Parts: sequence; structure tokens; C-alpha cells
Amino acid sequence: MNAATLRQVLDTIGEMFPDAHCELNHGNPFELTIAVLLSAQCTDETVNKVTASLFDKYRTPQDYLNVPLEELENDIRRIGLFRNKAANIQKLCRLVIDKHGGEIPRKHEELTELPGVGRKTANVVMSNAFDVPAIAVDTHVERVSKRLGVAKTEDSVLEVEKKLMRKVPRDEWTITHHRLIFFGRYHCKAQNPKCDLCPILEHCKEGKSRMKAALKKRSVSS
Repeated sequence: MNAATLRQVLDTIGEMFPDAHCELNHGNPFELTIAVLLSAQCTDETVNKVTASLFDKYRTPQDYLNVPLEELENDIRRIGLFRNKAANIQKLCRLVIDKHGGEIPRKHEELTELPGVGRKTANVVMSNAFDVPAIAVDTHVERVSKRLGVAKTEDSVLEVEKKLMRKVPRDEWTITHHRLIFFGRYHCKAQNPKCDLCPILEHCKEGKSRMKAALKKRSVSS
């Protein structure tokens, strides 16, 4: 996809989702870090239901260390992989206290040193908590980028991120991240994407292929 076409595609998606934003509820960088950690292989909706009470009970890193691991596990039991995530939260809190004075670090390399925090989580925290331009590639961003041909099907998550960073202006990285997520979550879904209603269908090779297959299926059945 050339630069002019990508510009048109991004502008159209921006018109579709002008209010795209981080849907994880949080009040500060620490809460955002915990919320993103919990969101791995879990919907934002479920995370928000859990953190509604979790963030009332635990306000600081020390609060998470003041309870037995089993209690924290029980508090996030509705989250997938809750045992592993509970253990990582306590390890993260210990490191934040011991190495960073109880505050979430602002540097990417320090964020990724925290247990349970990978590159995607660090990018989300950097961009949403500290206003540093970043593109976090989650399942929606990866899917949409590959369907549109911005990245290749075989590209790794890191390769998708690097290609988006090269092709999208730096000051648009964060908003593009949010818009691609909204586009993937509510329109270009993993199952049953809305290709027949898509305003950027002409630029989407996979969408055209899906529509062609659907048309062929209807003609055969009729």
C-alpha cells in the first residue's frame, strides 16, 4: 500500500471512529499498567468489571504486597490466566517499589523489565500515561494491518509495529493505534468482518476476496 492510499485509509478510519481511545478504565499510570497486564487474552470489558472493585481495594504497589497471593488470585479470578497474572502483579509491585520508588517508570526499557509487561503493554503505558508517541500492536492492530496489506501475513508483531512506525507520521502513532483497534474491534472483526459496508473495501485485498467468495456462493445457491 503506497503512502497516498494509506493516508486515505487512515483518514477514513479516523472519520469512522473520531473518538477512539483507550477503553481500559484507569486513574493513573500504575492502574493502567495493571489493567493492560490483566487484558492479555481477555476483553477490555471483562478487565473493567474486575478493576472496578480491584482499584478500590488496592491503591498502591504496597497494597498488592500486603495480601496473600491466594487473595489476589481470588480478586481477579474472572480474568484469564489469573494465577499467573496475580503472581506477576506482586512481582511487578515489588520491583516498582525496590527500583523505582513506587512509581511506574517512564522509560520503555524499564517498563519491559517489569514482570508481565511486554512490548505491547509498555507501548500502551508510554502513549496513554506519559503522552509518548507509540503504536501498540494488539490482535486487532495486527489483523487490520495484515488484511489491508500494510504488513505481510507472515510478519511478526514486532515487524508489524516497525512497518506502521515507518509509514505513519510519528505524531499520529498513538491515535492511529486507537483507531485501528476500534476499526478491528467494531468493524473489521476476526469473524464476520463488515466487508459489505466497508468504506475502504477498494483498498483491502482480503475484503475483496471475501466479497467475491460470498457472491460466488450466493450465485451457486441460487
